[in-house]
Amino acid sequence: MLQKRGNTAFYATKSNLAQRKAQLKKRRLKSAYKKGKKAYKYVIPPVEQTELPAFGAEHAMRETLAQDSTYSHKPLLSVIIPAMNEERTIGAVVRQSLRICRDAEVLVIVNGSTDGTAVAAKRAGAQVLRYAEALGHDGGRRIGAAAARGRVLLFTDADIPIPAEHLAPYVRAVLDGTDVALNDYNGPVARIPVHPVVEAKHALNSMLARPDLQGASMTAIPHALSRRALEVIGTDTLEIPPLAHAKAVTNGLKVRAVHHVPVGKMNAVRVKKRSGPDPLSQLVWNDHLTAIRWITDTLGPRGGHSDLQRVRSLTR
Repeated sequence: MLQKRGNTAFYATKSNLAQRKAQLKKRRLKSAYKKGKKAYKYVIPPVEQTELPAFGAEHAMRETLAQDSTYSHKPLLSVIIPAMNEERTIGAVVRQSLRICRDAEVLVIVNGSTDGTAVAAKRAGAQVLRYAEALGHDGGRRIGAAAARGRVLLFTDADIPIPAEHLAPYVRAVLDGTDVALNDYNGPVARIPVHPVVEAKHALNSMLARPDLQGASMTAIPHALSRRALEVIGTDTLEIPPLAHAKAVTNGLKVRAVHHVPVGKMNAVRVKKRSGPDPLSQLVWNDHLTAIRWITDTLGPRGGHSDLQRVRSLTR
């Protein structure tokens, strides 16, 4: 009986000791973040980074970072995160982004926020570009891309903390020669009826003669661009992701779906009372119509597809 008590006391002491060690480790990590030390385990090791090819043509940096001599170094990676009232999640998103590789900048474009998003992002280690007014859907992508200095531009959202291990494949794909690395995410295609935005993504890829991409699109995050892709697509076009997608494919850029991240399941459901259709879905759907209009204006009324043996003049 005494022996049993002794064993119980021993295990209780051991358990308390383990808890104290865990608490001390957590405090050490917190203090390292406060002092600005990167206590991160990088997914892409520094050894891989030193063997990369040269930059090629540089893209002029604009917006608020343009005149700051502190940012003369051109990093390997720029992570671009638009944010509006995402104080709760932005810290985790920034920290995961910083874990991708040592030579990275994280740009958080805080626009129209009324909470502490900017403070939380800066505390986590991001460079913050702040705008008092809302930039509109995807406006932050354009601003971030204009300010970015990296060889690779990675786009993600402020409300979905994606682990660095699932962000790194997009960066690696671009470093290996892909121009546009997309999320291999097709949306809930088995749901009846299929959501019109999901249908629009599949239809656009079919029209571009890329049915292999299925529902993969620059509309979905995460995705990454090479510097060459940004120059071909144009920074302003990033505000209309389906149009940017269409320009990338039509101009012969290497566009691939490289890794699957189930963002539909990860995205928090925000319940809103509506009397009519979802305005965001309408916006994205209309963006796809804009892309289709550009395709027909550029490649002809059939979007570059053959009319086979039809002789339309005989039916008039």
